[in-house]
Amino acid sequence: MFANGRQLAPIRVLGIDPGLTRCGYAVVDGKGPGAATAISLGVIRTPASDELPYRLAALRAELVELLHEFRPDVVAVERVFFQVNVRTAMSVGQASGLALCEAAAFGCGVVQYTPNEVKDAVAGYGAAGKEQVAKMVQARLKLSKPPKPADAADAAALALCHLAVAPLHRRVAAAGVGR
Repeated sequence: MFANGRQLAPIRVLGIDPGLTRCGYAVVDGKGPGAATAISLGVIRTPASDELPYRLAALRAELVELLHEFRPDVVAVERVFFQVNVRTAMSVGQASGLALCEAAAFGCGVVQYTPNEVKDAVAGYGAAGKEQVAKMVQARLKLSKPPKPADAADAAALALCHLAVAPLHRRVAAAGVGR
C-alpha cells in the first residue's frame, strides 16, 4: 500500500474482544487488510468461580503480558455497543476498560470499533454472521482453517478492521481535520 508515493510501514495491531470469562486476543502485523499476517491468536480465560477483583487482576496481568511480549503499535478494542443482559454488559465493560487503560498506559495507540464496523470492514456487510466473519478472517490471514474459539476470530477481525481504516485515519490526521 502506498501513501503519497511512499510505501506504508507495517504496523502491529493487538485486537481485543473483551470479556471477563473469555477475552479474545489477536496480534496481527500488516500494511492493510490484504497484507496482514497473524502472529498470535488466543483467549484469556478467568474462572467464573473466582471473585470479581481476582478475575480482573488475572485478566489485567495477562493483558500486560501480551503488551510486553508483542509490543503493538495500536490496540483495537471492541466498543461495548449493546447488550441485552446487564450482567454480561457490566463484565464486558470492565474487561474493555482494563484493555483500554493498560494499552494507553503502555503508550500504544488505542481505538475502538463497534461490532457492525468490524463486520463491514472485514466481511463487507455490517450484519454478517460470526461464521462469515471467521471465514473472512481465515481468508485474509491465509489460515488453514477459521480461528477458534469465536473470541479469537473476533479479536483478529478487530485487528483487520483497524488495518483497513488506518490509512484513512492517517490521511485525516495529516490533513488536520478535527483540530
